[in-house]
Amino acid sequence: MFIRQETIEKNAVLMVVLTLITIAIGGIVEIVPLFTIETTVEHVKGMRPYSPLELMGRDIYVREGCYLCHSQMIRALKDEVERYGHYSLAAESMYDHPFQWGSKRIGPDLARVGGKYSSEWHYAHLTNPQALVPESLMPRYGFLAETPLDYGIIERHLRTNRTIGVPYTDDDVASARADLEAQANPLADAETLQKRYPKAVQVLGNGRRVTEMDALVAYLQMLGTLVDLADPSTERLQQ
Repeated sequence: MFIRQETIEKNAVLMVVLTLITIAIGGIVEIVPLFTIETTVEHVKGMRPYSPLELMGRDIYVREGCYLCHSQMIRALKDEVERYGHYSLAAESMYDHPFQWGSKRIGPDLARVGGKYSSEWHYAHLTNPQALVPESLMPRYGFLAETPLDYGIIERHLRTNRTIGVPYTDDDVASARADLEAQANPLADAETLQKRYPKAVQVLGNGRRVTEMDALVAYLQMLGTLVDLADPSTERLQQ
């Protein structure tokens, strides 16, 4: 038996009760899947947590609102795959809190921008986008190259991420500052960094101080590069 709309609108108590029931149902639908996240998100070969410098770069990416113009999710549609590359896998966002899928594409999707351009290109593009892409609407971010990166709490940052499921080890935390500085200095020995964070790209830091631009470029150069899409174990997840 259905309750007429007029009856609900004239009875405040009934409206409150039905509203609470609706909210409860919606909440259950949203919350219950979170308890099965370990079974719905497959682990794929190559995925790793962000390096300390990439993690700081991601924070800058979020702070500057880059997600408002750039998505990070390539859908399984022919035109998107042809333009941006292989469609995104759920596992590629497993260490994002929150994910950066985005909802607009005023600029291109960045899910697989890593390695597409050189680090020099990214520095130049962030400094003056229109010098490289005349029709670009992107604002200039040259000030990032003049802003020292504040990474005094990087160890605490890794520990915080560990509490929400990112598998940073005690050794990762203890070496966070050294790893960050090594990735921001192209002349530094990156052997230990690469062992902990495979495919981490050393950016064009000046070797004297780490800047916010260094961190942002490190983050961009990582996007979409970790998963080997040609690996048989990855191919099975795509079917």
